[in-house]
Amino acid sequence: MAEHLLLVEDEQTLRESLKRVFAREGYEVDAVADAEDALHALTEQSYDLILTDIMLPGIDGIELLRKVREIAPDQLIIVMTAFASLETAIEALRGGAYDYITKPVIHEEVKRIVRNAFRERALKSENQILKKQIEERYNFEQIIGESAAIKNLIDEVKKIADSKSNVIILGETGTGKELFARAIHFNSLRRDRPFIPINCSAIPENLLESEFFGYVKGAFSGAVQNKRGLFEEADGGTLFLDEIGDLGTQLQAKLLRVIDDREIRPLGGVQARKVDIRFITATNRDIDAAVSMGSFREDLFYRINVVRFVLPPLRERKEDIIVLAEHFMCKFAQQIGKAIQGFDDDVKKVLLGYRWPGNVRELQNIIERAVLLADAPHITISHLPEGIRSESSFSVKQIVKMLSIEDYTKEFILTYQGRYNEQQIADFLGITRKSLWEKRKKWGIPRP
Repeated sequence: MAEHLLLVEDEQTLRESLKRVFAREGYEVDAVADAEDALHALTEQSYDLILTDIMLPGIDGIELLRKVREIAPDQLIIVMTAFASLETAIEALRGGAYDYITKPVIHEEVKRIVRNAFRERALKSENQILKKQIEERYNFEQIIGESAAIKNLIDEVKKIADSKSNVIILGETGTGKELFARAIHFNSLRRDRPFIPINCSAIPENLLESEFFGYVKGAFSGAVQNKRGLFEEADGGTLFLDEIGDLGTQLQAKLLRVIDDREIRPLGGVQARKVDIRFITATNRDIDAAVSMGSFREDLFYRINVVRFVLPPLRERKEDIIVLAEHFMCKFAQQIGKAIQGFDDDVKKVLLGYRWPGNVRELQNIIERAVLLADAPHITISHLPEGIRSESSFSVKQIVKMLSIEDYTKEFILTYQGRYNEQQIADFLGITRKSLWEKRKKWGIPRP
């Protein structure tokens, strides 16, 4: 649908000329000679843009601009003036005009300014839609869970979202640490400022410092131009440092200084600049043990451990498993256009019996796979990976056989040693890796 313009110009020749120009550009154009007719037109029709002369008979263009703003605060307005004075232009812009054009009017110039106005308005509209979608996506109501643990956690997070305090989120891989970090940011006073996530374990340590602080041209070989660091990009917003437990001791010291001094200095630079950053950190490691062993600085730990949240693993909140599974099923079925109605009862039993070492992320991937494979209204056992099915049957088998703890441990190791690593198996059994090694040796079970 073509944009609708209102042209306000008392000079008939120019008015008719501009009307023809914009009509050839594909716009729908109404043209009037004075402000009174323009205001009357606005009572009967909404316009995408108003192009008005400042020097009009009766009410002038500046007063028209003010009255239009009262009727339609977001109205896009461009003014024309024969007086190329800075004062006139500034007055129009202060009144809310998008831009101004000086007479004599050059057709190509006025067409360009109008195109730019519509382009900027479209971009602003897209940004507003995107912002709304992001806010809805990271609204606390979008965090799925019926368990008391999750509900209590959400209540606690809501209380601190608007504060400036640093937050640390602890939990196993896949429990949703970044989801909670984003929810905190997008429900805080910083929601309109950047949220910058950094995975400290995904970037090589020798590159991490330049990513954090940026650098100036010539700081090192290959630094051919200045580069803003992620700390500077996050100014006014939130910096999410995921897997902070993997951060080297040298960078820990530099991060501590940023938190204390609230200023950064790019590599090779001599001038520091102040930054306003809220730090949210996360790790799947035992951060308290790392502090005790000296691999993580105690003083840095105290700075980031102002507010602390621990996300429970999925196996400890079984009442959320089916709720999450159904949420993911509906999401992926809608995305690919399949009419999946639900899960067979046997599927629910398997999902509830599985330990979910990969937590919510693993559940999401498995449900996505099941939806892709499903060729019937319901997801059945055959749509689940073999590993989940066999683990479920293993659990049932142990209940039937009523194994002793020793026999259970031995059969568990034999069943899962090819599927999980040593640390995971030890964690599942609630023993140390040394104890696992001793049991292997005792029973003659070789490592895979």
